[in-house]
Amino acid sequence: MHDAIDGKSVLVTGGTGSFGKCFIETILQHHRPRRVVVFSRDELKQFEMSHRFSMERYPQLRYFIGDVRDKERLYRALEDVDVVVHAAALKQVPAAEYNPFEAVKTNVIGAQNVIETAMDRGIKKVVALSTDKAAAPVNLYGATKLCSDKLFVSANNFRGRHDIRFSVVRYGNVMGSRGSVIPFFMNKRKEGVLPITDARMTRFNITLEEGVAMVLYALTHMWGGEIFVPRIPSYRILDLAEAMAPECEHKVVGIRPGEKLHEEMITATDAMSTLELEKHFVILPSTRLWDVDEYMKTFDGDYCKNGFAYCSGTNERFLTVAELRELISEHVDGDVLPSG
Repeated sequence: MHDAIDGKSVLVTGGTGSFGKCFIETILQHHRPRRVVVFSRDELKQFEMSHRFSMERYPQLRYFIGDVRDKERLYRALEDVDVVVHAAALKQVPAAEYNPFEAVKTNVIGAQNVIETAMDRGIKKVVALSTDKAAAPVNLYGATKLCSDKLFVSANNFRGRHDIRFSVVRYGNVMGSRGSVIPFFMNKRKEGVLPITDARMTRFNITLEEGVAMVLYALTHMWGGEIFVPRIPSYRILDLAEAMAPECEHKVVGIRPGEKLHEEMITATDAMSTLELEKHFVILPSTRLWDVDEYMKTFDGDYCKNGFAYCSGTNERFLTVAELRELISEHVDGDVLPSG
């Protein structure tokens, strides 16, 4: 997979976020990029990140303060860049509900700014990160990410003479990411009671490393216009509570506004134009940009079965309590878990 990164200049929007740091660490340690640009708006996070990834140790690394809302600044940052990974977003559901247009400005207008400046700067490949909440969205965050997905896919329709490809990677909840349920449960353990929204709730689960691997796969194999969806397991919220705090009582507090019982990544409608491969799915662009039959032969895929939908509640694979403990210990913080 090295040809997508080796010798290339790579810019990561939202480069100081959880995904951005893991992605940058991966390509610095396992690939040979010519240049890596960390693009984000938080100077403190860049300062803290520079202690771990200094320009003295990594001379190809650059830190660039900017916001995807600022098209002129983005244009300047994309000078001499070959590959863009777009990870910047406002993703906290309650904050987006309370400040809706702020989410629109970052997640929608910011996405279009990335598209237009990437074309103008002669970028070769752009992969944008999406979320399971973009499938049949019920909250504003999901709606803005669905809009962003549509913008990146349709950008391939008007690239004209520009030699550039745009694709999307959509995956579920990242284990241990900021604002997610695992850090929340870690804090609540001390009180002896875990708030449970609904005992039936399920979620998809992916580690940061798996998310990075999916993006690297997309950068290497993208034809332009695909939405890549990895095959990942689900977990039940009660199993997660048992894995993290078996001694705690449960208090059912009800589903929050904009929240689902089960998350989807591919709706039944999307599935009609989705290919199933060994380790992932590919949602095809609505406007045909290339020969689908050739694509299926190249990657050994076929259309999903009639009536298929990729939902966390009906997933073929669920993590057990023991597997959840092992994953949390390895990827989040094993010190907070009960023994045994």
